[in-house]
Amino acid sequence: MTDESDRDMTDQQANNPLHGITLEMMLTHLVEHYGWEEMSRLIRIRCFSYDPSIKSSLVFLRKTPWARTKVEKLYLKQKGIRIKRKKITKEAE
Repeated sequence: MTDESDRDMTDQQANNPLHGITLEMMLTHLVEHYGWEEMSRLIRIRCFSYDPSIKSSLVFLRKTPWARTKVEKLYLKQKGIRIKRKKITKEAE
């Protein structure tokens, strides 16, 4: 049974475009590409606008899922990677 669950996890990771890319790697790439000023315009969060640093931004992003999601989406968009949206269907009651 563990072989099957391991295979499922491997399949999921193979389909994950962010697999192996850390938040720090994403943020560093985006800052090098856009700069802090443009980052604060694209994603309106204070840590990108006022005295920005990789370290302080990582602390905020790790504690704030919605902000991390915005950074991940911008990273994927900048890299030209499209992700398929999963259809969520409501199960019949």
